[in-house]
Amino acid sequence: MGKGDEVVRIAKKLDKMVSKKSTAGALDLLKELKSIPMTLDVLQSTRIGMSVNAVRKQSSDDEVTSLAKSLIKSWKKLLDGADGAKSGDKDKGLSTTPPPSSQDSMDGEEESSGSGVCKSESGKSPGTPVATCFPRAPITGDSVRMKCRELISAALKTNDDYNIFGTDCEEVSAQIEEFIFQEMKNTDMKYKNRVRSRISNLKDVKNPELRKNVLCGNITPEKIARMTAEEMASDELKEIRKAMTKEAIREHQMAKTGGTVSDLFSCGKCKKKNTTYTQVQTRSADEPMTTFVLCNECGNRWKFC
Repeated sequence: MGKGDEVVRIAKKLDKMVSKKSTAGALDLLKELKSIPMTLDVLQSTRIGMSVNAVRKQSSDDEVTSLAKSLIKSWKKLLDGADGAKSGDKDKGLSTTPPPSSQDSMDGEEESSGSGVCKSESGKSPGTPVATCFPRAPITGDSVRMKCRELISAALKTNDDYNIFGTDCEEVSAQIEEFIFQEMKNTDMKYKNRVRSRISNLKDVKNPELRKNVLCGNITPEKIARMTAEEMASDELKEIRKAMTKEAIREHQMAKTGGTVSDLFSCGKCKKKNTTYTQVQTRSADEPMTTFVLCNECGNRWKFC
């Protein structure tokens, strides 16, 4: 089995672990991966970097996360070293294709895991990763669109994650803005609100996973451009919204199913005592029942134990 086939096999197993949310056995695969001499072409074609990063984020095993981080950092250092060598050649005025012996010496160079593919395009300064899995966003002369691209790029650079992943934030932000513009067709208020929503969520310090997923390629520019506020929300906020929705539904159902009319309770809003109350055991059996009260005058609802 060739080197590329081995990497593909490991990548598929890691992706399967992530999809099943079980990283058992990931440590052995990462150790096997570390022992395989990599080339930039293999890393680009297999996208093994994204698989390793996904396992790192999901695993609770310190040894797995540590080894995954080590791989990512080593790839970043090797990539930076290759970029420095290319820059040196450019300064010396070398414009011809390097001989085969020089090319062979770069077989061990690896890309940053988060960028997926990082080969520099001609005409672009060495060391700038490019997401070649997507066509490059067209250049625009519209000042509003250019400003929006700058703001999205700044949101992606909220911390140093983009350096770890080797992401070209300017290109990713241009692609996000391009997808938004293609859908909206103009730069009206609806377009601006969509851009503001992306920026706000990408900069949210309580939701760093969204930004990391965009930087490492788990969430594509097209997907982040079309995601709703609920889809971009952090897991914590999603749970809060879910709990609030369940509570609202339960209280609404209680109000509809009736209760006991009483003048024992005084409404905090209208101060009247025309109320209906219902008692429900919402906690364990040894805890007191929860009383839900509805004001029949103004519709105010409250509860107490």
